[in-house]
Amino acid sequence: MQRLTIQGLSKTYPNGIRALDNVSLEIPNGMFGLLGPNGAGKSTFMRILATLTQADSGLVTFDGQDIARETDWLRSRLGYLPQDFGVYPGVSAESLLDHLAVLKGLIHKTDRREQVAALLQRTNLYQHRKQAVSTFSGGMRQRFGIAQALLGNPQLVIVDEPTAGLDPSERNRFHDLLSEIGEHIVVILSTHIVDDVHDLCPQMAVLASGRVVLEGKPEALTHSLKGRLWRKTVTPAELTEMQATVDVISTRRVAGRIQVHVLADVCPGNAFEAFDPGLEDVYFATLPGIGRKEVQPC
Repeated sequence: MQRLTIQGLSKTYPNGIRALDNVSLEIPNGMFGLLGPNGAGKSTFMRILATLTQADSGLVTFDGQDIARETDWLRSRLGYLPQDFGVYPGVSAESLLDHLAVLKGLIHKTDRREQVAALLQRTNLYQHRKQAVSTFSGGMRQRFGIAQALLGNPQLVIVDEPTAGLDPSERNRFHDLLSEIGEHIVVILSTHIVDDVHDLCPQMAVLASGRVVLEGKPEALTHSLKGRLWRKTVTPAELTEMQATVDVISTRRVAGRIQVHVLADVCPGNAFEAFDPGLEDVYFATLPGIGRKEVQPC
């Protein structure tokens, strides 16, 4: 069983931005969710794990191998879907995937063609195999990205913000695909979409300002807030006053009115009601000064 171990990982860019600050994690086989707001350091973390960026300090091992020293060994076992990726204009999905397979070391033509066809089937793109990837919709491009990430049967797959911008049906299809591949290998899902982690990942961590601020099982983390969350519908003026006196972790608009979520060990005032927490509440409660925000209605 594969295991990814990160110890004391730090990275500061030449402009002085400290993207990662002493990050340590143990990531077992299966789906692992990495949550964090924009600018938290998630993409830098993913790029270091993919051996595309070098850390200033720290150690990352996969199956006991130091990935900074064994980059070729790791890349032969790695599938990577970055947040943004370019494609050659006018090149069909089948031809581009075949080209990428060659670059990944699949040199036997028959075996390569069989794997390309199988991955196009698996990602529901086979019927579009002659279509240029540059003309694909956002969801189709993401599915093509997963197909290229799965070339060579990797043991470690990294996906960075894979469902951003997808419509609900494409997002569900993508979830099904990630769940399937996450049954037997290490899959790291980096995202700021809380529902993706809730739906897919038995283990998770929250990254903020380059540090791991929370780690554990989503259901256990959610349970830890039970009995400590309260909500109330207020006016804008009441909200301003409330933010100065209680710990408002988030606000949302409900039927044109403002509903506040407050973290407190006891009822914070009249007309507040207790409610069962969700993973989104865990996320916002973990990020004082960062996660305190207005949540847009679905």
